[in-house]
Amino acid sequence: MELRVKRAPHIDTEITVPGDKSISHRAAIIAALSNGVCRLDGFLIGDDCMRTVNALRALGIRIDEAEPNAIIVHGKKRVLNPPAAEINCGNSATTMRLMAGLLAGQTFESRLVGDASLSKRPMDRVIAPLQRMGANITAEGPEETPPLRIHGGSLRGIRYQMPVPSAQVKSAILLAGLFAKGKTAIVEETQTRDHTERMLRYFFVRTTRDENGTIAIFGDQVPESRDFRIPGDLSSATYWLTAAAAQPGGHLLVRELGLNTTRTPVLGVLVRMGAQVREAIEDVDQLEPRGIVEITGAMLKGTVIQGKEVAQLIDELPVLAVAGALANGTTIIRQAQELRVKETDRIAAIAHNLRVMGAQVLELSDGLEIHGPAPLRGGRVASFGDHRIAMAFAVAGLFADGETIVEDAECVEISYPGFKDALEQFMTTKRGPGSTPVIGSRSLAPVDQ
Repeated sequence: MELRVKRAPHIDTEITVPGDKSISHRAAIIAALSNGVCRLDGFLIGDDCMRTVNALRALGIRIDEAEPNAIIVHGKKRVLNPPAAEINCGNSATTMRLMAGLLAGQTFESRLVGDASLSKRPMDRVIAPLQRMGANITAEGPEETPPLRIHGGSLRGIRYQMPVPSAQVKSAILLAGLFAKGKTAIVEETQTRDHTERMLRYFFVRTTRDENGTIAIFGDQVPESRDFRIPGDLSSATYWLTAAAAQPGGHLLVRELGLNTTRTPVLGVLVRMGAQVREAIEDVDQLEPRGIVEITGAMLKGTVIQGKEVAQLIDELPVLAVAGALANGTTIIRQAQELRVKETDRIAAIAHNLRVMGAQVLELSDGLEIHGPAPLRGGRVASFGDHRIAMAFAVAGLFADGETIVEDAECVEISYPGFKDALEQFMTTKRGPGSTPVIGSRSLAPVDQ
């Protein structure tokens, strides 16, 4: 599939986005461990999340698909069956790492495999803590890469200092901790997404977090079955929020959006770059806050993204790099070497595509230095098989002269089914209801970087 993109007219519209990918993975797994039937509304029926659903089905969990965008999970009180064959995680590192944590405490052997891209991604960071807990887990690929073979066994709680910020690794350890004896504690110097902790608490699993960033879970607990409504994915919305932010006078309202504080730093970056952002939390009943975000665009200015901020922006950095190419001045992204071990080397991919489109960019070992504003020109850009790269450069095409063609764009289905239709909406001149101002929301004041 190719995405054919032309320059956007005046942006003035209102949208919703599909369910949050990170939350969908975790909700399905914890519901599967519960003591009854759980309905998960707003579930992301995308390639990655369906890998997790099918992995759970392979372990004996009945999961029915309902309309619209919902699944019904029949929990079995933490009882899983040995899989009849290897479990294919496709392109989903989240599936592989979270399932590794789940399978580490089972009494049977399992094997997790992935596609060519996933088979190159490092798994040592999840293998090491699970081995310390007593799991017999090995990577069959070179340099601790998949496939993973897991011999289930008796686990013990440990205290683990996270060497690299990773919500996926933290989540794997917490899931293993459910099957471990005693308390499992994880020390985070830099807080990462906390969806797993929130989801466990929502399903009445006892966890704690102290002021030093130590998260603890106590073993031998069974989640209570509950229904859950998954909010819209802020990472998916960021593509459109960035497009509106970079167009002076552009206006966008996004409804039913997840506003977890470990995900909203991207709004702060857009404010820092000069956009006007208004945020209103409308519902916190399910522990994952949801609400609306309204954004008004301006001539953006360059900024610096580095340090602890990076861990909470890792999925948004590709499109923020595009924003940097459209902004006045220099945008610098540092300490983001994690981008090199995602679905592709995202630092190299971003630098390559920005240069193709006429931007001036310097590739750094741990990030990028982007000089703007660049008069972007259309052309053919590669997705590198990476959904974040494909969507980021579709946004770049909304600001380029001529047609931009994003090649091999079928990967967007991994996290954003319907992205192509949403893109079409931004290439039309139709005004939407988003011109109605939001009342009673919280404004994010611009700050200097």
